[in-house]
Amino acid sequence: MRILIILFTCTLFSCGEIRSFRSIPMGWKNISSSFDELPDGIRIYKGRNKQIPLNAWYVIIDSKNPHLNTDIVVSNDDDGKETPSQFAERLNANVVVNGGYFLMHKNPTEHVGLLKDNDVIISHTLRSMLKREKRYYLTRSALGFDKTGQMDIAWIASHNDSILEWKEPAKNKPDKPVTELNYEKGKYWDMSDALQAGPIIVSNGRKNVTAVEEVFFWSKIPDIHPRTAVGYTKEGENIFLVVDGRQPDSRGVDLNELSILMFDLDCEEAINLDGGGSSALVVNGKLLNRPAGFSTQREVISAIAVFSE
Repeated sequence: MRILIILFTCTLFSCGEIRSFRSIPMGWKNISSSFDELPDGIRIYKGRNKQIPLNAWYVIIDSKNPHLNTDIVVSNDDDGKETPSQFAERLNANVVVNGGYFLMHKNPTEHVGLLKDNDVIISHTLRSMLKREKRYYLTRSALGFDKTGQMDIAWIASHNDSILEWKEPAKNKPDKPVTELNYEKGKYWDMSDALQAGPIIVSNGRKNVTAVEEVFFWSKIPDIHPRTAVGYTKEGENIFLVVDGRQPDSRGVDLNELSILMFDLDCEEAINLDGGGSSALVVNGKLLNRPAGFSTQREVISAIAVFSE
């Protein structure tokens, strides 16, 4: 049966051009009551769009609740990877969602770009990329939490021993690379926990997908996939979203569609995280989605976790 599902899915997404939707009503329903002893300040929603089709879930975390803490967490296994459920069990976390990109073929694995945990830099910022024999200098986006636990999303780069943020990304284009960054326009980005991923999909309360500027062109990242995104609202609520994909009843979304979903959830800023088979959302030890169509989870290097006191 699993083989038949895979063949059907491959057939479904290989015939012709896939339409990109400009409006994605999801009919969100609050399913928080399905979870025993869910802490105050955490709400869970499930949505479905039959037309596309899509299945998605999101969690709202009240960042102003003094009894909730949100942190970036890093695997301590020998191979540098754990499933989101393993993170949740080991750390006794109420909510866990997968984090940044990593090199799956490495053992132990390596994070792609900045990874910072409790002021300790585990992996440095991604300074540049070589594509088709041209070097592109980057201000690739990152998600961070300051010492008070407040979330920030920014285009960043490192200079000397500092991590800087910019008001807008470096203007890279295919075959037209930025060859030098103006560090005078950068501002010190003071985060105690951070991970680089990208691209940004909402900024200043507006849909804004900066995949080209962040040099995700000539890759599969902008295409339709299972997705994970994180953002925050003006009211101080953090949003964790997971969209299922690569299955008959949920095709996944492209970056523009992901931007629409996070904008519709009133995000002021939002960022795309690692997706595909990595996309997983765990609440009170329960996996909500079906990563890439299955009930098993991929091991990942980093995650974002919510804890209650």
